[in-house]
Amino acid sequence: MHLSQNLFPGKSKYLYVLIFLSFISVICAAFSMIGSDDFVAARREILLRKIGDQVLVQSGDSTSRVLPVKKIAENQYQISFEKNLTFQPDSLVNTTRRLLAKDPLASDYVVNVLKCGNADVTYGYAISKNKKDDIVACIGRKQPTACYMINVKFKPVGIATTKNGFLLGSLPFLAFVGFVFLRYVKPRRALFNGQHSKTFTLGSVLFDAQGRQLITNKENIDLTGTETRLLLIFASSPNQIVERSRLQKEIWEDEGVIVGRSLDMFISKLRKKLEFDPKINIVVIRGKGYKLEISA
Repeated sequence: MHLSQNLFPGKSKYLYVLIFLSFISVICAAFSMIGSDDFVAARREILLRKIGDQVLVQSGDSTSRVLPVKKIAENQYQISFEKNLTFQPDSLVNTTRRLLAKDPLASDYVVNVLKCGNADVTYGYAISKNKKDDIVACIGRKQPTACYMINVKFKPVGIATTKNGFLLGSLPFLAFVGFVFLRYVKPRRALFNGQHSKTFTLGSVLFDAQGRQLITNKENIDLTGTETRLLLIFASSPNQIVERSRLQKEIWEDEGVIVGRSLDMFISKLRKKLEFDPKINIVVIRGKGYKLEISA
């Protein structure tokens, strides 16, 4: 409660600037990466279209078209053709390996050749950056002429992973800065400025606001931060009606939530901690609020 005046005194405006600049930096970096990611994706689609063209040529077809490459999921693309074709598995493996070597982010990928009608997998293989992890089989068997689609799924690497990691990694930092700001710097209302270090005599008890204690001849009774702020309002206006709405606003508004039952609960707790002195009582003024009554 009191660290805001000991930690970063008078620096709240600088923390506003720090949080704002940090947020803008993260957003700009993310959009910069997104732009780079779009460029890589566009270049990748050209390479995939080139693969389709090579497959047609190897099939003996030099006139029909490769249809537009479709992105069917994140890091997954589909190559389709205007006409039926045949393919040699070993030629397809070599073609994709040679062309996708030009994609710096295509270190690991899986290729599945599907039949158009039922999407059955006719042939498939996996290529890895570490060749010992490659999965390639049945390369010597030429496939019959049919309608085929080639699905290529890439392992998420490079810019996409870096972008996500950067954004996720930035969240704890921004959360920490926000926490420091809200916990230690956000100013309380004028009521608490300069009064939190005061002491008040309430009947036979001494209220130490800074120490969060009620000091009596027999013992010291500890108060929570919320109980201290509540009692501080009452102690500043003894024997006067304090409106319920004012208490709710000044105690909980800075937290972003105002809950009526919370006020009743803390009032009840304060009463119990003050009940040893019959001259002090927090009474309800129906329809208006509360009053801290202190008898002479």
